[in-house]
Amino acid sequence: MSASPLVLPPVRLLPADDLARLALAVPLLDRAVRLARWAAPHRDVDAMGELLDDDLALAAAELGLTGEEGTDEADEGLARTAQAWGVAVDTGLLSLEIPEDAAEATQTGEVAGRAVPGEALTRIGKGDPNDVLDLWLAAAESALAEAASPDFESLREVLDDGDRLVLDEMEWDPEEEAEFIDTALANLYALMAMDPGADQAPEAGAVPLPVLAASLVVPDEMEQPSDAVLEEVTEVMMRLDDHFRLLAPTGLLDYQPVDEALIEEEGEGEAAGAGPEDLDADEISRYGMVRLTPLGVHGMRERLNDSGAYAPALGDLRERPAAELLAALGGYPDHAARTEAETWLAGRDQADAAGELLAASRGDDAEAPRRRLMSQQALALLGSAAEPAVRDVLDDRELGGLARVWLTERGVPDVPAPDAAMVFWLTIDTVAAQLAGDDEPELLQELVRDLVARHEGFFEAAWRVEHPATADVLEAMGRLHPERGVAKEARKAAFKARSRAGASSS
Repeated sequence: MSASPLVLPPVRLLPADDLARLALAVPLLDRAVRLARWAAPHRDVDAMGELLDDDLALAAAELGLTGEEGTDEADEGLARTAQAWGVAVDTGLLSLEIPEDAAEATQTGEVAGRAVPGEALTRIGKGDPNDVLDLWLAAAESALAEAASPDFESLREVLDDGDRLVLDEMEWDPEEEAEFIDTALANLYALMAMDPGADQAPEAGAVPLPVLAASLVVPDEMEQPSDAVLEEVTEVMMRLDDHFRLLAPTGLLDYQPVDEALIEEEGEGEAAGAGPEDLDADEISRYGMVRLTPLGVHGMRERLNDSGAYAPALGDLRERPAAELLAALGGYPDHAARTEAETWLAGRDQADAAGELLAASRGDDAEAPRRRLMSQQALALLGSAAEPAVRDVLDDRELGGLARVWLTERGVPDVPAPDAAMVFWLTIDTVAAQLAGDDEPELLQELVRDLVARHEGFFEAAWRVEHPATADVLEAMGRLHPERGVAKEARKAAFKARSRAGASSS
């Protein structure tokens, strides 16, 4: 049986037209397009498809990447020009025409064939946003492949700090490094998707580099990282720093590099792997800050979906049935669930929407409590026009308690009081929904303490509730309640509930 696909939180995407405009302004793609046009009608290339030295210098001048001959600036300009040329070839902006016999008979730097404008240059000229985005993503993929298999000498020249490199030429594994970069970008995507403010402003959603590095190193169950783990976090940080500096021109991410002064301060009491809780905002920023750009969010979502993950976008459920909406919302962060529900409700008749949500909430399957909780949260976004649909379920065993809560919160008069059986059924259902959502243990403990404190003889009544999750909820309450005596009562009640359920099924 195949493993379940990775499920990621939903992200907000810009419209395709806006993303395409951003893509065309990305330095790496802009340079590649300009070189493809400059190459017309053709340019000589060697057997590797690379420009000859004289033409490379002319191409650098075309891109404005020149400097005084023999300087670092000039060398870096040539390197960036060669990179842009390689991207143009990789993405089909340029097409190589190199006869096989010429490729075998010539040396590097000798004319073996020519490059001509490719079919992708024609497509991008038509202005279709999806063509532009496909081309940009191909350019980004080319840069990611280069980052995983870099030219070490060029890398040292660009960074101008060879002794900082964590890359060991003798132990370099391109596949391992590509997987490392992919995992880091996927973790960055997930961290930003979980942040309610990540899409509110250009500077919002930036993740401190130590946090991203820790997500790659520190086990989830480890509360306090050891010194050895913190040292590994530091090493991963510097590895990420090298990669992100190189990837910044791709448009995938915005990156504020690690402050170079920190390297000199090493050993003076400041550890690059220090926990963010020990640092203020200014100190944290010195350790590097990174965020995916709107283009990067789009690109990473495409890559994740292509890899078999499920990476939804906000608004995907706009036209889907209520049952699909509620099933998905159960796994969304609170801010994303609210946004998706608002999008689904927009344009729908409120009474009809309420009826659909309530109908989709019914059921005694394991996911039903979570669906009802999501339904309750979506119904909270509706106004008085939904009242008739809500009143229609007042006598429903599964939905009557939910309906009373909704009506009472709006100050509706003449709401019939629930009987004790309905109160306890709703209580069990609510706790089951919270448990299914993997809510924070502290919040669940508080909920359990409050329920027991407010209802005298809670467990004596609760074990009798005819709800599929009664025994499981009572067992969980026994684990969560901090008082030993109360926890023991909960376990006894769970045993009674299981015995009753077994007797009724036999």
